[in-house]
Amino acid sequence: MEIERLYPLPNPDSQPYWDGLRDRRLMLQQCADCGTIRHYPRPVCDQCYSMEVDWTEASRRGTVHSWSVSHHAFHPSFKADLPTTFVTVDLEENVRLVGILRDPEVTLSIGMPVQVGFEDAADGAFSIPVLFAA
Repeated sequence: MEIERLYPLPNPDSQPYWDGLRDRRLMLQQCADCGTIRHYPRPVCDQCYSMEVDWTEASRRGTVHSWSVSHHAFHPSFKADLPTTFVTVDLEENVRLVGILRDPEVTLSIGMPVQVGFEDAADGAFSIPVLFAA
């Protein structure tokens, strides 16, 4: 019996982010009032508390902030993907993004340059950010 894979559930605040990933673009929220870029998508600017938002395309370049190797699946449908390396990246836009490392031969180090890529779900319903050594 195959276990159904978990998928993200976009909401009105995050839908442009998910649409961008599907179109091979890393879109970040930018406050329409103060200009602060923020990630993860959310309804309120944490700098000026505005609810006005624009979207801007990110450079997709960053550096490794930290990483963790998971040997335990958080859901049974991800067991075949183990071990999985989750990397927290400091993007050039001064926000952090977590992605899965898809460069198995690379030795990670803090400050190492990385590039954000895109990977489609098996059914093509959405895409996720993945990371490669730059």
